[in-house]
Amino acid sequence: MTIHRTLRLIAIGTVSIGFGLHALRLVAQPQGTPEKDLATSRKVDFQKDIQPIFEKSCYSCHGPNMQMNGLRLDTKQSAFAGGKSGKVILPGKASESPLYRRVAGIGDLARMPFGNPPLDPAQIELIRIWIDQGADWPDSASAKPVEINKHWAFIAPKRSPLPKVNHRTWPRNPIDYFILARLEKEGLRPSAEADRVTLLRRLSLDLIGLPPTPGEVDAFLADKSRNAYEKQVERLLRSPHYGERWGRVWLDAARYADSDGYEKDKTRKVWFYRDWVINALNRDMPYDQFIVEQIAGDLVPKATQDQIVATGFLRNSMLNEEGGIDPEQFRMEAMFDRMDAVGKGILGVTIQCAQCHNHKFDPLTQEEYYRMFAFLNSSHEANIAVYTPVEQMKRAEIFRKIREIEAGLQHRYPDWQERMARWEDQVTHNQPEWIVRLELLNDPNLPQGGPGRSIKGTCALTEFEVETAPTDAPDKVTKVKIANATADVNPPETLLEPIFDDKSGKRRVTGPIEYAIDGKDETAWGIDAGPGLRNQPRKGVFTAETPIPNPGGTLLTFYLTQNHGGWNSDDNQNNDLGHFRLSITNTPGATADPLPMKVREIFSIPREQHTPAQVQAMFSYWRTTVPEWMEENEKIAALWREHPEGSSQLVLQAREEARKTHTLTRGDFLKPNKLVTPGVPAFLHPLPRDSSWQGGEPTRLTFARWLADRNSPTTARSVVNRIWQAYFGIGIVSTSENLGTQSEPPSHPELLDWLAVEFMDRGWSLKVLHRLIVTSATYRQSSRLTPELYERDPYNRLLARGPRSRVDAEIVRDIALAASGLLNPKVGGPSVYPPAPEFLFVPPASYGPKPWHESTDEDRYRRALYTFRYRSVPYPMLQIFDAPNGDASCVRRARSDTPLQALTTLNEPLFLETARALAARTLREGGMTDRQRLAYAFRRCLSRRPSRDEVSELLAILNKETKRFGEGQLSPWDLAGASPALAPLLPKGITPPQLAAWTAVSRVLLNLDETITKE
Repeated sequence: MTIHRTLRLIAIGTVSIGFGLHALRLVAQPQGTPEKDLATSRKVDFQKDIQPIFEKSCYSCHGPNMQMNGLRLDTKQSAFAGGKSGKVILPGKASESPLYRRVAGIGDLARMPFGNPPLDPAQIELIRIWIDQGADWPDSASAKPVEINKHWAFIAPKRSPLPKVNHRTWPRNPIDYFILARLEKEGLRPSAEADRVTLLRRLSLDLIGLPPTPGEVDAFLADKSRNAYEKQVERLLRSPHYGERWGRVWLDAARYADSDGYEKDKTRKVWFYRDWVINALNRDMPYDQFIVEQIAGDLVPKATQDQIVATGFLRNSMLNEEGGIDPEQFRMEAMFDRMDAVGKGILGVTIQCAQCHNHKFDPLTQEEYYRMFAFLNSSHEANIAVYTPVEQMKRAEIFRKIREIEAGLQHRYPDWQERMARWEDQVTHNQPEWIVRLELLNDPNLPQGGPGRSIKGTCALTEFEVETAPTDAPDKVTKVKIANATADVNPPETLLEPIFDDKSGKRRVTGPIEYAIDGKDETAWGIDAGPGLRNQPRKGVFTAETPIPNPGGTLLTFYLTQNHGGWNSDDNQNNDLGHFRLSITNTPGATADPLPMKVREIFSIPREQHTPAQVQAMFSYWRTTVPEWMEENEKIAALWREHPEGSSQLVLQAREEARKTHTLTRGDFLKPNKLVTPGVPAFLHPLPRDSSWQGGEPTRLTFARWLADRNSPTTARSVVNRIWQAYFGIGIVSTSENLGTQSEPPSHPELLDWLAVEFMDRGWSLKVLHRLIVTSATYRQSSRLTPELYERDPYNRLLARGPRSRVDAEIVRDIALAASGLLNPKVGGPSVYPPAPEFLFVPPASYGPKPWHESTDEDRYRRALYTFRYRSVPYPMLQIFDAPNGDASCVRRARSDTPLQALTTLNEPLFLETARALAARTLREGGMTDRQRLAYAFRRCLSRRPSRDEVSELLAILNKETKRFGEGQLSPWDLAGASPALAPLLPKGITPPQLAAWTAVSRVLLNLDETITKE
């Protein structure tokens, strides 16, 4: 569908609108004894009539073991004191008592008992009468007060002392004491250390997500020093691939994807955030800083591009741009998603329950949820231009040269300030008093902060037309003939970019403002002044040929035709206006103000108060008006034309005016309730009072620092637990997304706290934590499993053996690429498009066609981390191996074993290419005999050497396949994947049947369970 936009706007001289408002009050009147009859009702006995109701229906949430919303109903004192929302029992006033209203279902709040059937009407009536009679509660009827124990995860961790063990020679570091103490308590012994080859492969897969090369294995086996293993640990921690492997773990929590999600699922450029995560981990950025920058990097003093890019963590939410939606609804959906990511990914607490009501199990109220929500609610949904390090260096060089030229002018013309002041006096008041006019205005919520909706923040106006009619005769419409148009930017005629192709085959161009009044559908006024200069407010003025005489007032209708977008808006081919303002004036001969808005704003400041930066900004424009400086101006213009294009990134930017935040009744954005201010849950630690506060109020930066505070009871525990989970397949707390009261108890609680404290004491260093885990005797155990041990501990919770599990989806693919020699080791950069079925990206499999430009160069073999990820069309191979879609924060992947996985690694195009590449490499480099070649290929896949039986089995397969291809039973080129014309290019002595047979053997090796398993 070709994009055509004609915007019709009506301006009327005087408008008078009246609204009739009617208020309708609904009062719930429960059935029961009227108040006038209470005197005749029997006296309700608390112990006989009321306490049994409380015990059966209320104590589970408001009793000795749990006090939801701070309310406890098993003791008189606490019941009458009420909870966090105030008193719930008002003696003599049942109709005003929240206790009665909630059980009776009066009002908008959830009916109690929550999650269970309502009380019997007779029980509700007893509670009403009891309260109206004065709520008599004998002291003897209260339960004895009991001490309320706070959940372990909501108490700040403290360093536990190392336990005593009997087998003192086994531990290599403190982790082992905690593990061994538990094993000895259970009557178990740890396993022997894994062999060196297994250990190095495990370590390499864990730290960088790639198997070791045969050369790396040989070097490790040849190193007889006492710290040979530790050397390997340090080598891998220094590898740039470390950030890729562990960055993927964080990107799951950050719900990273390359598309918006929902129906249109448009592409987005957010890979700068992915690169930021990789680079931050490679630099071993302290984890507390890692968190602060992702929540509030834009608010850090003198924030860098990287710190602003980091806030992409919060912007990874899905975006719905369907035409019929309420934008505020889906802004709120994105806000709820951000809260979920903060809860799961940072706090390790399920906070989403409180979106609709007080948390059912943890002491988190709905009001506290929205107080945290308020910190995130006052931000623009911004999209900024960002630059790679090389591009940043280029920009710095351009700006340096511009400053040199301008400084040279100022030096050669010492009277420049007086001349500029005279110019300022001339132009300050040379504009008419506008009532309203056509201006294109920047908006931080539009692409790259521009005034337009294209992916660059630009737009194009095909035609501008005006109709008039007298206000007293609106049917007498006359089209206004526009004599001329002026603008503050008039770029030369430029062919429309390919992204805006409408499939019409017509030559379409953008250019000066005159193109918007020439009556041609192929031309349009464009505003793109090039990278670095493009997204500025712009002005266009259209002058009527003759005055519009309507003494009684005029009705003006403006038509803004926008036909310079592409054929499909779902592919980011929009080229429309985004934020603009229309105005009219009766000043004759008005023209567009050539001065940039920022320069004219400086004029409003007294000259003596101008800052050096404001003076320089004014000079940078004024110099372009000085005729004798034409040569220098052209040099600067040429420098601007060298400015790099850059990319884009979704980020947060603080709003100038804070939004008001309310609790939402049942989480419905249409039902705002109580106004709340920013704050944090009472059951966690208090907010820090520091320089991040503004105007006496905490900011998003305050909240970020609170999340990463040393006093946080869950933040350090949560990340330590997730890292442990990545190594051993299951966390010390198995429910890594939830450390709350409904979590599974930790298998080694003292170890979890010791690790959390050690992590913080060592500067929140993730590499220190990794080093500690992988150098432990616990990690270095053999994964061999005996029937007895399996029966005692099937999930290895006690860690009497080493970890053994299938690797993550991305690493499955990376192992095949690395083993075959095809892997492109480049780190960072835009997402890539490896082979994928074409039908996935066209209807009906996908809503609308989606671009998938299959990579044919070395990008085809990038790590799976960089594969472009559509949320609505997940990459098949990754989905089959349980990679999340990016729809929501994920801190614990599912792990399945299905036949589809085997079919994928056998037949998926890229896996076939890796088998062919491994076969060719084996024939070239593997040796002169088949046994040598088998050992070579085997080691590239499994790191170890094959056993005698394995060699025998593989040789049998090789001989069988060589015979089949050699005798013509099968065409060798069908499997080898090349044209028979290429046969002369094969290595000397290698025949097509040999290549095909070795491809078959390579498929076997790449599909062994051991190949994709961390032993």
